[in-house]
Amino acid sequence: MNHNIGGFDKVIIYYRTGVKVLRGLFYRLFLKEAHGLFLVGKHVQISHAKHIRCGKNVKFEDYAEIHGLTSIGLKFGNDVTISRGVMIRPSSYYGKDLGYGLEMGDNSSIGPYGYVGCSGKIVIGENVMFGPKCSLFAENHVFEDTNSTIKSQGVSQKGIVVEDDCWIGSNVTILDGVRIGKGSVIGAGTLISKDVPDNSIIMDRRDKVNKERL
Repeated sequence: MNHNIGGFDKVIIYYRTGVKVLRGLFYRLFLKEAHGLFLVGKHVQISHAKHIRCGKNVKFEDYAEIHGLTSIGLKFGNDVTISRGVMIRPSSYYGKDLGYGLEMGDNSSIGPYGYVGCSGKIVIGENVMFGPKCSLFAENHVFEDTNSTIKSQGVSQKGIVVEDDCWIGSNVTILDGVRIGKGSVIGAGTLISKDVPDNSIIMDRRDKVNKERL
């Protein structure tokens, strides 16, 4: 802990962390797998926990919603943080549609109020940082047949891959079928609809590669 933090502030931090640890001790009883510390904030919703695997020091912050019903499950590596208000949703709540799921590598985090629609498989590498309010949609509706309703034509699911050591700015939207290469930086508010090469810096909504990290 930072040595500049005063004693009273440390007490508050230790108290709040302790409460999260106690919640985690309860919730880990229902998980498929859990290692080390598991911290759970207030008003967190975890459903179908037997499909969820957690490494060491995983944190589900306040008001997060983690829906575990999926064909491959949800896997969180060591030191993963799911921030306040994040929704992870692979499948319908009532079991009609069963999605693939999510894998997150070590030291990665999803910022506050993000949405992870992992109906198609989503793989997030190690040391990946997502800013607030990012959205990932690993699914597209099929709509070629104009004689049928869009809803009746089903969906396609190509999946999303975000490789290691990426920084995804706030309010970024990543669409189905995208791979973001290792070491890339995506500027705030960008819409990503096609693959991003390794070590790219993308700063606008047209998927334009402004420059490369050297």
